[in-house]
Amino acid sequence: MKLSRLITSTLCAIAALSLTAQNNVAEEVAWVVGDQPIWKSEIEEQYNNLQYENANIPGDPYCFIPEQIAIEKLYLHQAEIDTVEVSNASVVAEVDARMNFYVSQLGSKEKMEEYFRKSMPEMREQMMDMVRNSYKVREVQTNLTKDVTATPSDVRKYFDGLPKDSVPFIPMNVEVQIIKFNPVIPRQEIEDVKARLRDMAEKVNKGESEFSTLAILYSEDKNTSLRGGETGFMGRAQLDPEYAAVAFNLNDPKKVSKIVQTQYGYEIIQLIEKRGDRINTRRLLLKPKVSDNDLQTAITRLDSLRTDMVVNKKFTFDQATEISQDKDTRNNRGIMVNSKTGTPMFEMADLPQEISKTINGMEVGDVSKPFVMIDPKLNTEVVAIVRLKERIEPHRANISDDYQTIKDMYEDHQRQEILKKWLEKKIKETYVRIEDGWRNCEFTHKGWIKETAKAEPVANAE
Repeated sequence: MKLSRLITSTLCAIAALSLTAQNNVAEEVAWVVGDQPIWKSEIEEQYNNLQYENANIPGDPYCFIPEQIAIEKLYLHQAEIDTVEVSNASVVAEVDARMNFYVSQLGSKEKMEEYFRKSMPEMREQMMDMVRNSYKVREVQTNLTKDVTATPSDVRKYFDGLPKDSVPFIPMNVEVQIIKFNPVIPRQEIEDVKARLRDMAEKVNKGESEFSTLAILYSEDKNTSLRGGETGFMGRAQLDPEYAAVAFNLNDPKKVSKIVQTQYGYEIIQLIEKRGDRINTRRLLLKPKVSDNDLQTAITRLDSLRTDMVVNKKFTFDQATEISQDKDTRNNRGIMVNSKTGTPMFEMADLPQEISKTINGMEVGDVSKPFVMIDPKLNTEVVAIVRLKERIEPHRANISDDYQTIKDMYEDHQRQEILKKWLEKKIKETYVRIEDGWRNCEFTHKGWIKETAKAEPVANAE
């Protein structure tokens, strides 16, 4: 499940739990798995979540949803048997990230508490359990399928047995090399930015202005400005090194740091709270502006480089990448790497818009003319040229060109088969009782309904 869907689901879950508590809904047991009841309220809550997401529920939701809850309980029971350990730091980091996201979506902590009718500590406690359980389930699944491997013979046999309509369609993929120049910013523009930051820091230090208000009005960090510049709790490794070096040395929440130059621009920082090896701060970022003349100078420089490369044949694109100012690709012959896959191949939609538009009409080996683009990492204007290194046209997968894709499909299929067999064995060995009104279902897995099982009383919910 994608992070956005997990976040939406978590939001709905907390809201639904709040509503249930407020209405004092009487609990009713629908299933019992081992010694764990599944309450009707749990099922209704998840049904509301899925409806909110417009999710496609296969079949009857009152069959599908309790089965999914029961499956999670089986995995969590196995996690106890295996004494699965979950890093508390990882759980806390993910919960912090989600909480920060909710604040950004709703506008403030106060609005979030009002929306969910819960305090921040109550929400955090609920979310810690949800995230910790999801980590445990993934860890059990990983342990069960860790020995899955695939030989070329396995992959070919699997592919040959696929029905024609199950052979995946591979969209067009491209491999791109890039050279970037960052336009020179006049010294006076930098000094003007620093002067503005010094003036704002002085107002905060004198108590004349609130840092959060200034961040909302002036900060150019779109990810934090609407939250008054608040970053949320982060570890040192999650922050820009220059930012972290200053932030972790702050001790007085009423004072503002010196001006810090980071890869994003110039910033001032205010401490909110330190918690062990994590810190919550406010940031106010200003970026020196690039003038049209500066952009044109960079375009002219890259155009001259392109002429020497393409027309005069003085050097190759690979050689020219050594002078690129893009540190992520400079030492890799300019080859861009897809952050989603870790490979150099991109679907067109995954490329920055300006690059996708530029290479759309190019032939393999062509070098583009210089163009202005927004650097996706720095969110600033840069000038670039690109070379289309490779293009794979859209096609139905075949074993020679798409071996890795088919191998991944085969291994995923093997993992799913292992988990299916494990679950059905676990179901057979586990006491399960499904109450009347919840039994008339076509479940995904066999063995839930045990005709010989004797009903046993379940303690009332506390």
